[in-house]
Amino acid sequence: MKRILLQYMTRFTTLNEEEQQAIVEDILIKEYEKGTVLLRQGDVPAQCYFVLKGCVRQYSIDETGKEVTSNFYTEEQAISNLNHHKQDKSSAYALTCLEDCILVVGDLDTEKDMYNKYSQLETMTRKMIEHNLGKVQDEWASFIASTPEERYKALLRTRPHLVDRVPQYQLASYLGITPESLSRIKKRVYKDQF
Repeated sequence: MKRILLQYMTRFTTLNEEEQQAIVEDILIKEYEKGTVLLRQGDVPAQCYFVLKGCVRQYSIDETGKEVTSNFYTEEQAISNLNHHKQDKSSAYALTCLEDCILVVGDLDTEKDMYNKYSQLETMTRKMIEHNLGKVQDEWASFIASTPEERYKALLRTRPHLVDRVPQYQLASYLGITPESLSRIKKRVYKDQF
């Protein structure tokens, strides 16, 4: 698992192998069972994560009690809760492991110490956030401008592994449609392929 993290660091830093190894030895990697709640909606987050293996669902519960899925994090994706703009610092989302997961766990209280110890780690984090934010902006713009069927086809192009890894009702919520609509769309798309 540490090899995955080393490959990721190589893409975003110019740290030499010795420095990378030191960081990998200094960080916490934990295993979580399927169903583990990493963060509850309304709690103040104390940790951020990087997925080495598994799938984590980000969702919120609206005022009517309906769960709304806003993201799925899988291998080589960072999970951070950027809520510093909120006065109470509470999370608008919950995070739950949909599979058994292996995650890098970053403690937000000691983050500055790690950045002081490894200055390029802060650069890597910034580059990673910029990269992810750019992708999210593009996905959001595309999502708003597309039909439900186009959203599903885009998902098949960009994240096809989610279709088999995620419960269909959660996938439908993520696409902004009902499970019944998703079922109909899947049938049409399948028919069009053959």
